[in-house]
Amino acid sequence: MAPKKDDETWKAHWKCFVACGIIVLCPFQYGVDFGLIGGLQAMRGFLEIYGHEAPETPLGWNLGTVRQQLISSLMTLGAFVSSGTAGLVATYVSRRQCLWIACLFCCVANVMMMATENIGALYAGRFLIGLANGYFMTFSQLYLQESSPARYRGLFLTAFQFFTSFGTLIGTIIDWATAPRPDKSAYLIPLGIIYIVPALLTVALFIIPESPRWLILTGRYDQGVKSLRWLRPPASDVDAEAAEIKAAIDRERELGSSVSVLDMFANPVDRRRTTLAVCSVTLQAASGSMFIIAYKAYFLGMSNISNPFGMSNVLSTMGILAILFNSLIVVRYGRRRVILMIGLALCGIFQLIIAVVYDKRPGTTSTGQVLVAFTCVYMMSYNGMISTYAWLAGGEIPSQRLRSYTFGLAAAVGFFFAWLTTFTAPYFINPESLNWGPRYGYIWFPSCVVAALWVFFFLPETKGRTLEEIDEMFEARLPARKFRKHVCVGHLPARDKVDSPDAVEGPPSPAENEKKSASDIKVEHAETKA
Repeated sequence: MAPKKDDETWKAHWKCFVACGIIVLCPFQYGVDFGLIGGLQAMRGFLEIYGHEAPETPLGWNLGTVRQQLISSLMTLGAFVSSGTAGLVATYVSRRQCLWIACLFCCVANVMMMATENIGALYAGRFLIGLANGYFMTFSQLYLQESSPARYRGLFLTAFQFFTSFGTLIGTIIDWATAPRPDKSAYLIPLGIIYIVPALLTVALFIIPESPRWLILTGRYDQGVKSLRWLRPPASDVDAEAAEIKAAIDRERELGSSVSVLDMFANPVDRRRTTLAVCSVTLQAASGSMFIIAYKAYFLGMSNISNPFGMSNVLSTMGILAILFNSLIVVRYGRRRVILMIGLALCGIFQLIIAVVYDKRPGTTSTGQVLVAFTCVYMMSYNGMISTYAWLAGGEIPSQRLRSYTFGLAAAVGFFFAWLTTFTAPYFINPESLNWGPRYGYIWFPSCVVAALWVFFFLPETKGRTLEEIDEMFEARLPARKFRKHVCVGHLPARDKVDSPDAVEGPPSPAENEKKSASDIKVEHAETKA
């Protein structure tokens, strides 16, 4: 293998690492909120205010099914609304500005939740913080996709998922530490932690530039080049990369002069990309993970597991270890389609084993041990093989012109199914309803099987490809199985038009483009891959 050039090492890209390191605080905030709210529902201090005594249950207190549904699911419903409108918002508001709005929503929502003992105000706070989390997850993902080089995009998206899970772990540790407190400070202290990340983000976002692709897409070519120059090493050819980005955008605009919601379905290529992006993100919900993530402390407590908060920490830690394994081994050597299929198959099998064991021998010590063990390996399989690549595929597949619309829709549908899972799960696991407990896994085994089959037949392999190369392969209408070995030659027709009288200053002229033939580009592409 040829040695890396100086501008290809991670040290040369240190500014991009700083920018993306700031952005991944957004999924960290989302994870903290998810970790905290799941634990609150198993705290006596919280249940004394919003629940009722239930001496027949292992916890001694319980929440009504409807309250439990709304407290957990209103956040994901809010995220569904905000991510679903992300495409329209992104037409006028930049990625960083949307993240600032999310920080404001988050703090206002937290004030509402901490200052009340009224269940209606708590519901409103949960919905508003969901609006914030939808922006956090959607626009941070877009920034990472649009700002990182193809070489490091998979790594940054792995960091995105790592910080989501790390935030969940921090949330569960905080809950574990405050749960023994006898009054409402048991849940007020965890809620107070929520202010920290928005405050840090509000300041840190001033340090980094705007997404270069968003700037070029909105006609601010010079600003886009300036942003790209900040993010790339001094020795890199920023002008050539910016010209390639603009060429890809111009080529897409040839297919349609306007940008609207309907454009996602206007032609077969965009329709295919929209469908793939939506289904990719939905793989997370299809794995059945949301009910474990949202209700793990409550779920384990009602399953008569000793120390449910401690076991929640163990589950979150195992998930983080799986993500670290993913970043060190799988991102470098693995193929995403294969990893997703294996992960979905394993998650389905583990859910089935949990359901069968609990169904045959509920409430015994050995069943509790099996439950904890297989839930741990389930979380490792989910975090290491599904969650990272579901978001990654959903963000890579959309076209440049429609990225904010398509990924916003994909995130919205993903949040909708997350909401549906968190809303309906209490009917299955709450003792006051069906009281299935771990038998709930019976539902998710076939769901995982169907999702794995979809990946096998329809999801293309895009590992290591630039966003412009992905555009080219979709425009060629390649079947999913041919993406991995396809050799791209670049957007030559669009690039020749970049220096037209209507184009902005900066891209290369047609005379400069003629210096490189298609065969030269093929050779350079092969050398880059080597």
